[in-house]
Amino acid sequence: MRSYRGMSPLTTATVAVIDRLRVPVEEMDEQQRHEARGSTYPARPPHSWVTGVADPAVGITFGTAPARDGYEIPLRIYRPRAIRDVQDDVPVIVWFHGGGWVLGNVVNYDPLCTHLAAEVGAVVVSVDYRLAPEHPAPTAAHDAVDATTWVAAQSDVLRADAHRMAVAGDSAGGNLAAVVAQVVASSGADWIRHQALLYPATDLTMSSPSIEEHAHAPILTRDSILAFRDHYVPEQDYENPLLSPLFGDLTGLAPALIQTADLDPIRDDGSRYAVALREAGVEVRHTNYLRVPHGFASFPRASAAGSQHRWELVSELRRHLT
Repeated sequence: MRSYRGMSPLTTATVAVIDRLRVPVEEMDEQQRHEARGSTYPARPPHSWVTGVADPAVGITFGTAPARDGYEIPLRIYRPRAIRDVQDDVPVIVWFHGGGWVLGNVVNYDPLCTHLAAEVGAVVVSVDYRLAPEHPAPTAAHDAVDATTWVAAQSDVLRADAHRMAVAGDSAGGNLAAVVAQVVASSGADWIRHQALLYPATDLTMSSPSIEEHAHAPILTRDSILAFRDHYVPEQDYENPLLSPLFGDLTGLAPALIQTADLDPIRDDGSRYAVALREAGVEVRHTNYLRVPHGFASFPRASAAGSQHRWELVSELRRHLT
C-alpha cells in the first residue's frame, strides 16, 4: 500500500496517476525493461503541464565519447541558441540521468537540461551511460568517468570552457556525479568546480534509516531499491566507492549542492553524504524539500518545490561556474 501522507493535493494527484501507470522494476521482465527505457514523456498537454517541455531557445545536437573498452558512449548536447555563434567561453555541465542504473533515458531530461542550459548559460552534456543488468557495475560508473574526462578535453569541439565544469544528476545519476567528482579529484585534476546531486543514492548497503521510514513511499519503494541494486550489483561489493560514494575519499572535492525529498526512502543517503562532505572540509549546501517524494524534479509543475528546486539549482551552478 503506497503512502501519500504529507504531500500537497496537487502533488498527491500527480504522483498517484504516475504510480498507476508504472510497473515496479521488481515486477518487470526483460521486455518490459527495454520498453520502459524507450518510453518518453509526451511533449503536449496534459502531460507537459506536469513535466514541462524542452526550451525552444536551446539547440540539441549529438555526439559520442570513447569508453575504456572501445564502446562509444552516446551524448546529448544542449547549447543555448543565443550563445551559439557569439561565445566560446561558456561553462559545461555534465548531466547523468536517473533510473536506478537500470531504467531512464536522456530524452526525458530535455525539459530540465534545456532549462539548465538556458538559465545558467552553459553547454549541457547528458551522458547516455550503459544500463544494468546487461551491463552491471561498475560499467555505468566507468562510462560516467570516461565521458566526463573526454568532455573535459573538448573545449574546441564544444566551443566552451570545458575546464569550468559541473557534474550533476538525479538519483542514480546523482550517485554517478558524486563518483565522477571523487575520481577526478583523486587524479589531481581541478576542472570540476561544482557537483549538484539531486536525491542521490550514496550508500548501497542500505543503511539509511529513511529506507525503512518510507519503505512504501510513492515513486520509489524499498522493494524497488533492492531490485535496482540487485540488477546493478549482482555481487556484494556495496562499500566500493565506485558504487557507494559515501565510502570514498571526500577530501578536496568540489563544492556541492545536495537536494533531498522528505518523503523519499533514500532521503538520508543525501543528508548523510552532506554531513560527510562537511566533515571532510567540503563546502556543502543541503536543502531537504518537504511534502514531495523521490523524483520530484521530473514533475516540476506538480508542486511549489519544483520551481524552488530549479531556482536553487540554477543559482548554485551560476555561483560556482560564472
